[in-house]
Amino acid sequence: MTHQLKDGGQVMQVGMLARVEGEGGMHIAFKDGKVETVHLNIFEPPRFYEGFLRGRRFTEPPDITARICGICPVAYQSASTEAMETICGATTTDAIQDMRRLLYCGEWIESHSLHIFMLHAPDFLGYDSVLEMAKDHPEVVQTALRLKKAGNDLMTAVGGRAIHPVNVKVGGFYRMPTVAEVARLRPALARGRDDALEAVALVAGFDFPDFEQDYTYVALRHPDRYPLERGTEVVATSGVRFPVSEIAQHVEEFHVEHSNALHARFDGHPYLVGPLARYTLNFDQLSPSTQDAAFRAGLTEECRNPFKSIIVRTVELAYAFEEALRIIDHWQDGHAPSVQVDARPGEGIGASEAPRGLIWHRYRIDADGIIEDAQIVPPTSQNQASIEQDLRRAAEQWTDLDDHMLTHRCEEAIRNYDPCISCATHFLDLRVKRS
Repeated sequence: MTHQLKDGGQVMQVGMLARVEGEGGMHIAFKDGKVETVHLNIFEPPRFYEGFLRGRRFTEPPDITARICGICPVAYQSASTEAMETICGATTTDAIQDMRRLLYCGEWIESHSLHIFMLHAPDFLGYDSVLEMAKDHPEVVQTALRLKKAGNDLMTAVGGRAIHPVNVKVGGFYRMPTVAEVARLRPALARGRDDALEAVALVAGFDFPDFEQDYTYVALRHPDRYPLERGTEVVATSGVRFPVSEIAQHVEEFHVEHSNALHARFDGHPYLVGPLARYTLNFDQLSPSTQDAAFRAGLTEECRNPFKSIIVRTVELAYAFEEALRIIDHWQDGHAPSVQVDARPGEGIGASEAPRGLIWHRYRIDADGIIEDAQIVPPTSQNQASIEQDLRRAAEQWTDLDDHMLTHRCEEAIRNYDPCISCATHFLDLRVKRS
């Protein structure tokens, strides 16, 4: 809805941004045809997770923090368990890490499938919703539902249920799935891998605007595999690299007047986490088949166009299916589900790669295992400054569009990030002021 102002300007209000998880607002002001200000207004009240973790036992964060998000609960569980095990000096077994990675594959599969086909693809195919798209492309939507179900079933088999898994604990799991339980998933996962590789070619055929951005990318790095559930260090396209334990020395969270969610800087500058960052910084760790799929889709080893993030996500989707199959094919019965973790005083950091990007938790506990301090830094809040930069450039690049088309382009720019606004808190009410 557009309103004329007394000074001749305009304010356009969009009550809700479609096809993202969350709600909130954005303000764009033009003066003499140029963009003057761009604000992403995150106005949902704080959720206080960090506050009510204080005073809890060190064993409780996996169950509590999983409730932050219904789409990426495993990311919160993985980062919190990693932090607590670091503080307490516990070392998990290879089998436990394999099962954590398998659970994380389930989350990547269900989350990426949802975003690629149901939230993002309608933008490129000219539909307002997946329901409209389904009328003309039923086979694409059927494939999406099948892929997402494969991810949900995998999370249920390993985590106990698909939403807010209950089988995760500090030290490992309450029980390990059997060979028979995970083997039953193999046919659906094998078909999902093939479908995902075909989908890379499908999304590569979309029409992408020229929108290269010079972001500072930040992601986890592991010497042996593409980062999901953990990494040994943090790396950036600026050339900086350091152990995960030092991330708080490089990331500064801060308040901005127009948002209830924190913004963040990396070494004093805006930065970007997520699929584009992971891909660019870890391309060499992808499997040969997914590297080949990326090249055939027209990508190089670096991607800097956020609109092409849908291609990168689809490459990662195929990789997650391949990793799930690899772990299942080598799985054996008889592994201990967990290791003993005894409380000791200290502070530690755990990090993992949520579907939307690097997430990290910092905790301090006392000798009795009581949490004294907690800090949770989700990917969407880290990306807010970069989203605002994209919105500014979108408004500048397409300033000649009418308000309706400009709104659509700005919504597309936001959906490139697959923002999980409830993790950061919520949006989008668009206001465009022209004077």
